[in-house]
Amino acid sequence: MLRPCAAAISAQPGRQTEFLSTTADICIYGGASGGGKTFALLLEPLRHVSLITNFSAVFFRRTMPQITNPGGLWDESLKLYPWVGGVAHVRDREWRWPGGGKIKFSHLQLDGTVYHWQGAQITLICFDELTHFTAHQFFYLLSRNRSTCGVRPYIRATCNPDAESWVSDFLAWWIDPQTGLAIPERAGVLRYFVRVSDKIIWADRPEAMVDYLPRPENLPPGFDLPPPISVTFIPATVFDNPALLRANPEYYMWLESLPLLERERLLCGNWKIRPAAGLYFKREWCIIVDEVTADLDIIRYWDLAATEKTEFNDPDWTVGIKLGRDRNGGYWLLDMVRGRANPGDVEKMLLNIASQDGKRVRIGFGQDPGQAGKSQAQHLVRALGHFTVVASPESGDKVTRFGPFSSQCRAGNVKVKRASWNEELFRVLEGFPDLPHDDEVDACSGAYEMLNPPMKSWGAFEAMRQRAEEITQQQAKETAQQRKPPPQTVYQPGSMEWQAAQKRSS
Repeated sequence: MLRPCAAAISAQPGRQTEFLSTTADICIYGGASGGGKTFALLLEPLRHVSLITNFSAVFFRRTMPQITNPGGLWDESLKLYPWVGGVAHVRDREWRWPGGGKIKFSHLQLDGTVYHWQGAQITLICFDELTHFTAHQFFYLLSRNRSTCGVRPYIRATCNPDAESWVSDFLAWWIDPQTGLAIPERAGVLRYFVRVSDKIIWADRPEAMVDYLPRPENLPPGFDLPPPISVTFIPATVFDNPALLRANPEYYMWLESLPLLERERLLCGNWKIRPAAGLYFKREWCIIVDEVTADLDIIRYWDLAATEKTEFNDPDWTVGIKLGRDRNGGYWLLDMVRGRANPGDVEKMLLNIASQDGKRVRIGFGQDPGQAGKSQAQHLVRALGHFTVVASPESGDKVTRFGPFSSQCRAGNVKVKRASWNEELFRVLEGFPDLPHDDEVDACSGAYEMLNPPMKSWGAFEAMRQRAEEITQQQAKETAQQRKPPPQTVYQPGSMEWQAAQKRSS
């Protein structure tokens, strides 16, 4: 019977090994993209789960799709846990071991979802992307971090930088307040804290916390004084993950091509950078052209508003951005129209512009949530019945949605047709997100999204790309074989077949 080959599962030397070696009660790992955070987190429970009876670990993401999407936590666990005796229970999103050890994957989508864990005892709690969770969720689950299996309860977490998150304040001692980057000599250094009336008290040594701990005379007989909780932060970037860079060397350039805000956070690990005007667009990133190439795939996307301007208000604009994409993946910003009008006049504007653009140009607009948004979308689709129209619900914050289009601009991949509207568009894009009106930003984001329909995950895309590549290589191989001349038969000299062949050729 064939047996699977033995495989060594281990962390990479450096930051991953430091993360798996720390004795801290709470260790937060990462602070940038590509540092091997998820793999290290999945390795952590393997030191106990097959050896300790009733050992339990729970991995939390904010939503269940973040766990189950291709390339997510569950998919990555499939590459590891079967090799060490784990049995998958897909319905429960659990791995179980013969000795009673268990690893579970769950979500905390709502702030109150933590109360589903009342009464639970979890030896190891793992938060993947800690900045996605609220401080309330994190500190409440500390009360569930308990065990009688013989392993001291502890917490591990990964994250990317977010200056607006509570995690940024929690890790402030490990971060340089001027540069926003991790202080190298503090990486892995333990500190201690207690929480008093929702205020965190920090100290460098556990004995310095004695004034904040219960007094011995207030404890039941035979109970030891509880120690303060130890915490550390171990930063890691893509350069701490050589295995990734060997397998996917272009990943660094993907990070390098991000807009400044995301690049500073995900590539450099900057915890202090915040959205500010000029970070997401500069007019010099784009090329102004007088002529436009043919054969573009073109979208006219509308960011809708429906309030007329009066002397007493400052309403949003209805903005229509016309964006095209060429066969080489380049983008062409062809036109912008905008106006402040009531719903009836907005509808007329959409019809007039659609007639000018022609049926070749697809039309899109954002659909507000709720019944009112659905009714408005249905009405406009009927009104534009002679054209191809798509109403798409918009999700995510404005900064995140604008990121992909901003990246294309920064890479010099967007050309702008010279026209009178250029200056107003550039003014708004350069002022984002500090200006009171950013309707042009939303319209650019929507147009780019319509030209690039969102996929469920990068993992799914990568799998499809690899499969397409395999098919292309196989077809090329078959074509090459078909072009080869048929093999020729070589006869032994002097044989009857050889003599016959000699006569035919003479």
